[in-house]
Amino acid sequence: MLELGGNTNAAPKGDYVKDVNEANFMAEVIEKSQEVPVIVDFWAPWCGPCRQLGPALEAEVEAAKGAVVMAKVNVDENQMIAGQLRIQSIPTVYAFWQGQPVDGFQGALPGSEIKNFVAKVIEAAGGSADGGLSEAVEAAEAMLAEGAAEDAAETFAAILEEDPELAEAHGGLIRARIALDDLDAAGAALAAVPAKLADTAPVEAARAQLDLAKQAQSAGPADDLKAKVEANPDDHQARFDYAQALYAAGNAEEAVDQLLELFRRDREWDNGAAKTQLFTIFDALKPTDPVVAKGRRKLSSMIFA
Repeated sequence: MLELGGNTNAAPKGDYVKDVNEANFMAEVIEKSQEVPVIVDFWAPWCGPCRQLGPALEAEVEAAKGAVVMAKVNVDENQMIAGQLRIQSIPTVYAFWQGQPVDGFQGALPGSEIKNFVAKVIEAAGGSADGGLSEAVEAAEAMLAEGAAEDAAETFAAILEEDPELAEAHGGLIRARIALDDLDAAGAALAAVPAKLADTAPVEAARAQLDLAKQAQSAGPADDLKAKVEANPDDHQARFDYAQALYAAGNAEEAVDQLLELFRRDREWDNGAAKTQLFTIFDALKPTDPVVAKGRRKLSSMIFA
């Protein structure tokens, strides 16, 4: 299984925000910035904009999980530092990397700009704004693609321990459980997704895959169903079941073709089941899959013909 926390520029957990003074500025800013970027917030208790900026900046630094750290310098108590760095107004924020200031700004910023500033500082140091979790997700997806579903499931689970609100990891864990043919565990993983993530694309795709996997359990033998369709092309249930069997066998393109043919013959059959099933397959496949593009194009042409 992949070891998480692979970001080479990372501070220990719980060590992300510190009050810094003249005695430890060299150690906590200049020296520490040799290993991890350091954002320095120059502030004072009487400064209204400082009280607005400080907590927002701290929140973004905490969210980065060690990819960047923050030093808070009270200019009233540390006038020598403020003078050396020519701090003329507050709040002033400097970012240090390898002992040198690399970015900064003055005054309060809206939340989106604070987030972008922190991300830019991390990227300048060759790091990742999410503490390396995006790389871990990519590695887990590679494991899943290579057939190492158990390792992928363990990695996705470990990622969720670090960030329980990462939709890509939730979707990946569900899909890994499906690949292991453990649909009960996949269902449990789906049930554990936070409500606010339920409609995100990674979770929707995993839900669609789970629905199709459950259907596959009851799909009949593809050859028998094919024979029934060939014997009676208007046997809509047989064609629908045949499409399920094809998808279960890994033939998504032919499954889509059969559903498109069913839709062409009777789009209202079983309350539009063919169209619903097509959208379920489209959701389950990657948006860039040629089967999706081709299927959607053909379906649209039928709908709007």
